Amino acid sequence: MQPPGFENNEFPNHVFKLDKALYGLKQALRAWYERFPNFLLKNGFRRGKVDNTLFLKSKGEHLLIVQVYVDDIIFGGTHNDLCDDFSKMMRSEFEMSMMAELKFLLGLQIKQTSNGTMIHWQKYIKDLLRRSGMKSAKSIDTRISPSTRLVMDDGSPSVEEKSYRGMIGSLLYLTVSRPDIVFNVSLCVVFNLNLKKHI
Repeated sequence: MQPPGFENNEFPNHVFKLDKALYGLKQALRAWYERFPNFLLKNGFRRGKVDNTLFLKSKGEHLLIVQVYVDDIIFGGTHNDLCDDFSKMMRSEFEMSMMAELKFLLGLQIKQTSNGTMIHWQKYIKDLLRRSGMKSAKSIDTRISPSTRLVMDDGSPSVEEKSYRGMIGSLLYLTVSRPDIVFNVSLCVVFNLNLKKHI
């Protein structure tokens, strides 16, 4: 359909064909994923074998790694000159803004020191507890025993589905680095279709 403000009464069934993708439209990401990798490959990068959004470039014994996530680019290298060169190359081709050192990524907190890089979930977990109303809940060291049997309907009141499923999805994401909670979260997933509040 013709967008508001661009209606043509003479040709009401005609629509515009874009010469290039506009940021924010559905087609923009596809256009970006076609253009950006080609640009990197022409400039001496090679694509990761397992992850198509990972690009590598070697210069002598040094390595530059570039990771693309939607329209964010994360990069790092074994030498500052590689990072500076990459930043200049990107700015010469694309209109972009450079952020500071990476501190957050997809819920992860990242702290870089001279001794190495530490990645943790502390903020993600605190936000999850706050959103689920469990910030002041008492913590326990013992997880659910594998012999525990939960029942589908014990007469408890129903739970609001959207928030429950949101919490379970957040916990599933957390299990990537927390294998100790996989069993518990898996038990909760089983009850996605019959949500009950257990007091």
